Amino acid sequence: MNYESTIPSDDFAKMDESEDRARSRRRLILAAVAAVALLLAYIGYHYFLGGTGAGDDDAASQAPTVTVIIPGKQQVTRTINATGTLAARREIPVSVVGEGGRVTNVYVDAGDWVKQGQIMASIDRAVQTQQAVSLEASVGVSRADLNLAQSNLDRAEKLVDRGFISKADIDRLTATRDSAAARLRVSQAQLNETRARNSRLNIVAPKAGFVLDRSVEPGQTVTQGSGTLFLLAQDGEMELQAKLGESDLANVSVGTTTQVTPVGTTKTLTGQVWQISPIIDTQSRQGTARISLGYDSALRPGGFASARIRGGTSEASVLPESALQNDSKGSFVYIVGPDNKAVRRDVVIGSVSAAGLTITSGLNGNERVVLRAGGFLSPGETVLPKVQKKTGGA
Repeated sequence: MNYESTIPSDDFAKMDESEDRARSRRRLILAAVAAVALLLAYIGYHYFLGGTGAGDDDAASQAPTVTVIIPGKQQVTRTINATGTLAARREIPVSVVGEGGRVTNVYVDAGDWVKQGQIMASIDRAVQTQQAVSLEASVGVSRADLNLAQSNLDRAEKLVDRGFISKADIDRLTATRDSAAARLRVSQAQLNETRARNSRLNIVAPKAGFVLDRSVEPGQTVTQGSGTLFLLAQDGEMELQAKLGESDLANVSVGTTTQVTPVGTTKTLTGQVWQISPIIDTQSRQGTARISLGYDSALRPGGFASARIRGGTSEASVLPESALQNDSKGSFVYIVGPDNKAVRRDVVIGSVSAAGLTITSGLNGNERVVLRAGGFLSPGETVLPKVQKKTGGA
């Protein structure tokens, strides 16, 4: 039997279009699966086939190149940095020596130089001068009495042989002469004492030096209880009283050359350690190294200064500043191990010089130290080291 189809031609067209869309979806799915398979194969080849060495070679080719240096060790002069207070090396307070009185004149001021024995201030001596005049007159009277007594004795001695004068009279005249001589000596002693007292009314410089302070004015009444009127720095010599820790103090000796820079100036002065404190402060655990300095206008007692003290020589590694890193744990460098991996190494920094930073602890000098770019590395990171030869002090 023959049957004629009752399906419209439009329906056949729709069916063909639906089958085309289904075939397109299947092709897209197959393409995605193939892409995923290729990706997995790539990952497996590069990351899971390391036994063949291919993975390591690829990682090495991707590692960053860093410049390293082998610092070695060299003779380094140890420099101790310290701060302290400036003062006069020999400070001399000048006050009233005599009985004092009203100040008539002041001849020097702070900042002046004085010679030993120079009059710095004078005190009114009107009364003392009249006392000296009176004593001079007494000396004259005593001398006249002595001369008269001596003349009487001389005449009497000439009359003894004639019998006009007895031996008793001679003894009496001799005693009179001796008494007059004694009174003369007493008067002279009193006059000399008064003159000495009057000379001490002047305020004089006991030593040559530089006047640091003046605390007296004309018209002021001063006595031995008035305190210090002038303050001198003997010969103008100054010193820096540098505070040092126990370990640093043990490495300093008398005569060590020192560079001193007063705060607020760029001037560097050369001095020498002339005394080292024999005791350590129990609270601060510090001692004092006293550094002698010649006079300089930049040195003001009471001010602060920094010092660079030579503390002997030792062998140590020296690195440029670019090799050092710092964090909350302290200073460190990166070294490259035999496996070309970056390793953190904590170090202790010593003195700083034009040659670089002295490493007092942490390196033996044979390591490959990352010279630059250490801030971009992480511990354990693989790198390609490139050794840089040292030039000069670096």
